[in-house]
Amino acid sequence: MWLLGGTRPEALKLAPLATALDRQGLVQGAIVATGQHPSLFHRGLSTFGLRPHRELHPHRKSGTQSELVAQLADHLDRELEADPPAAVVVQGDTSSALVGAMAAFWRRIPVVHLEAGLRSHDLAAPFPEEANRRMIGQIAALHLAPTPAAAMNLRAEGIEADRIEVIGNTVVDAVLALAGRTECFAEPALAAVEQAVTYGRRLLLVTVHRRESWGEPLRTVMHAVREVLDAHPDTVAALPTHPNPSVRADVLSVLGHDNRVVVTEPLDYPDLVRLLELSTLVLSDSGGIQEEAPTFGVPVLVLRERTERREAIEAGCALLVGTDRHRIVAAANRLLTAEQLPRAHRGSRNPFGDGKSADRAAIAIARMVGLPVMPMASFEPDAGLGVDEPISHIHPVINRC
Repeated sequence: MWLLGGTRPEALKLAPLATALDRQGLVQGAIVATGQHPSLFHRGLSTFGLRPHRELHPHRKSGTQSELVAQLADHLDRELEADPPAAVVVQGDTSSALVGAMAAFWRRIPVVHLEAGLRSHDLAAPFPEEANRRMIGQIAALHLAPTPAAAMNLRAEGIEADRIEVIGNTVVDAVLALAGRTECFAEPALAAVEQAVTYGRRLLLVTVHRRESWGEPLRTVMHAVREVLDAHPDTVAALPTHPNPSVRADVLSVLGHDNRVVVTEPLDYPDLVRLLELSTLVLSDSGGIQEEAPTFGVPVLVLRERTERREAIEAGCALLVGTDRHRIVAAANRLLTAEQLPRAHRGSRNPFGDGKSADRAAIAIARMVGLPVMPMASFEPDAGLGVDEPISHIHPVINRC
């Protein structure tokens, strides 16, 4: 069976499944790298001691989506014809996932969709990911939904219930595997951030990478960050930037001379997880951060107008603020002026997973290919969780995450 991916998020979410398949010994999984973002995919896997079993090497010149899709379709079709696997697992909503699903479907090879059922219900946001995951949903044989809400989306689209398993999100498995490590940061500049937190400063982690945030929205966010820092002298900020030169230039134009801000290149995943552990508040347009931060009880201000991860909003772990400067500053100030920011016991209130998602996925796949295994209980976000009183003076939506 293939585990197909080409981006860092895919590596991080496929790695726990690869490990679970190997540990259980029921189905043999081979990691296949599509070459979409080769260095980032390899670095993501290496965090967990993994590497691809086979690699594709598309020859990209223009960098367009059409070029990537055309080349991957041809490469994958030839590989699937020569050595067809029992199934192909794709994760999420990338171009690699979409083309991998289509190529397998054309060869009548079952498609397993990991992180199935996420919907913003807006084809323009996120673009083109919303369309990608909807199309994968129409051809997948097994839908591994992270939450009951995602499963409900799939059933509303006519997917039969017996093809859907609610397993949680494997990124929570990945986060918990790295949480609590004490190794030095791979990024040397972050040592100053850790020292500042040690001496009582509060940390804002800021990540803005989506294309729809580039340009004026990004500059607006940077001005909001500076305003928040000015209002709270005991805060510092860490800001990993997108590798695009114009994005980095916009960040530096506003915050580049502020000694309270550490701007870095994109971080290796262990560094990002460790920053999350140190953070007081996160400002991000990332989907993954919305899933990861609740593990550490860190509230997230989501720099988007819509999110397909409504569970974080409904659980009180996140708040949608978009890229409006006044909304960002007002929400951050409410949180940072509270007597005590809400922080839950590690892993106790994450609405996206409990650290057992990869095991559930491996067993569901084994059952799909006909092995006589007993299913695991579905992931239930509220199982075993206490009910905390909302902190209404912070914001009626922000709860004890």
